[in-house]
Amino acid sequence: MNLLFKEVRSNPLLWMLVFVPIVLVVELAAPSSHTTLFVLSVLAIVPLAALLSQATESVAERTGDAIGGLLNATLGNLTELIIAIAALQAGEYMLVKASIAGAIVTNSLFMLGASFLLGGLRTHVQEYNRAGGRLYASLLLMATIALLAPAAVADLDLARGDVMAQKLSAGLAVLLISAYGLGLLFSLRTHKELFASQDHGEAGGGWPIGLAVGTLLVVTVLVALVSEIFVSSVQKAGETLGLSPAFVGFIIVALVGAAAEMAVAFSAARKNRLDMSVSIALGSASQIALFVAPVLVLLSYVVGPKPMDLQFWPGAVTMVMIATVTACFITNGGRSAWFIGALLLFIYAIFAMTLYMVPPGAHGQI
Repeated sequence: MNLLFKEVRSNPLLWMLVFVPIVLVVELAAPSSHTTLFVLSVLAIVPLAALLSQATESVAERTGDAIGGLLNATLGNLTELIIAIAALQAGEYMLVKASIAGAIVTNSLFMLGASFLLGGLRTHVQEYNRAGGRLYASLLLMATIALLAPAAVADLDLARGDVMAQKLSAGLAVLLISAYGLGLLFSLRTHKELFASQDHGEAGGGWPIGLAVGTLLVVTVLVALVSEIFVSSVQKAGETLGLSPAFVGFIIVALVGAAAEMAVAFSAARKNRLDMSVSIALGSASQIALFVAPVLVLLSYVVGPKPMDLQFWPGAVTMVMIATVTACFITNGGRSAWFIGALLLFIYAIFAMTLYMVPPGAHGQI
């Protein structure tokens, strides 16, 4: 614990942890102050992300970058899963679908691109194990094809399209979860030698494993609490700012929800540990597509007012498909420079600008 207190005292960014209890108190005292809660929740998530970054790097030094990246992606997506379950209970299916599609695009374009850019500004050419990138990109491509199927079936029979889409979505959910499990078995057990990290990063100075794991668990819970406040307030704040639900879910919620993972990915890239950055960015995107989204479909039968399907609006599917194909193309070489990251960020900026132009009254039908 002394190491943790020392880290907080020496890092001015972690002084912002004071906003965590403040936002929780304001939520209890004035739950209708949506703009205030929105600002406070963002200020609280930033230091939590930094703390999660330090703890995850300490675990990765003892488990390897591949497992460390998977651990970070899992904890980050656990937060998004908790938020999505709360949205399911409220029947906010459009927000759930927008955040799912937005998280996939944000992780595979913005997080990966920013990691390449930040790492490339410090290291002339960076290398990483392209086997891991290929695996995650292949899983993403399969999941994107699964997202196309319900929309195709719904158009075949207008009278029973919704029912057919729901039944197909339930079957696809089981299939995607099975594929994700087999992917973990392949990469972590039967062929784990193919995914060994490149041994060229900076290391040392990590926390003891007990402190790191304990910090991960506590911070994950706090991030979940603060993120839930953020999601509940961001919709009202979006209306005040004239933003559409598509932009709020696809861009804002996805960016803030992935703040903890981004902090770790960016820090690893700057230390020339690009294997970990790629594992976090594409691993998180594939985990959302093949695990989080299917689990939400199955949970909607229990906690939702009605079952949720995997039928996304055409614009979301198009953006996810472009992001997936781009990730497949980029990770094929196993090498990166800063300009590659800049190109990925430009693609993401195009999507953000497009969604920003959607009028507030639109409900994602783009």
